[in-house]
Amino acid sequence: MMLLACASPEISPGYLARLSIGRRDGFLLTLREWAFGPHLIGMATCPRCGDRLEFSFEVADIRATPEREPEPDEEFSIAVCDYEVAFRLINSQDLLEILDSGDLVSARRILLDRCILAVSYRGIESSLDSLPDSVVNRVAMEMELLDPQGDLQLSLSCPSCSHRWEAPFDITSFFWTEIEGWVRHILRDVHTLARAYGWRESDILAMTAKRRLIYMELVDR
Repeated sequence: MMLLACASPEISPGYLARLSIGRRDGFLLTLREWAFGPHLIGMATCPRCGDRLEFSFEVADIRATPEREPEPDEEFSIAVCDYEVAFRLINSQDLLEILDSGDLVSARRILLDRCILAVSYRGIESSLDSLPDSVVNRVAMEMELLDPQGDLQLSLSCPSCSHRWEAPFDITSFFWTEIEGWVRHILRDVHTLARAYGWRESDILAMTAKRRLIYMELVDR
């Protein structure tokens, strides 16, 4: 939310927080591409042999294309086995509510309570507790179809043992890790140039990246 709010000051934080997870992550992908380019490189650990492997892909490779973008708080419905369920998609506010839930069962229950808006059975209003697991699972599948960017899985293959598996990709943590690495890199440049030339931090940061790189190359000679 902080990243998106900084990049889009004309949009209210409340609106951003109510975006579906998929729409939010789509905006984060665009912001990441603008900041660091379209190419992404990551690391993963093989669950079978424990080897570390590097993988790379383009932003376009993981950008989902739903039929249309859902609006914040938009209501959807699905009819399954004489049940009709009204629901909305999961957003960032919902995820904040499950941070301290403690286990997956509690987190799932909280999300269902927040996102399932109404339940009826054969036209009669019913409770969430009455929903069979099969209906709940169908609602979850429908959420994924409506918001495909919200649950992104990467197909990986280990070059050492040929094991294949799917791993979730979270653009939020990935992007934050890249930003932290970039900040550490910039601070190392500031430290090196300040020590070599006696310049102030503000002056070094005011330089273009290309000019700062030239000075770094001169210091290394």
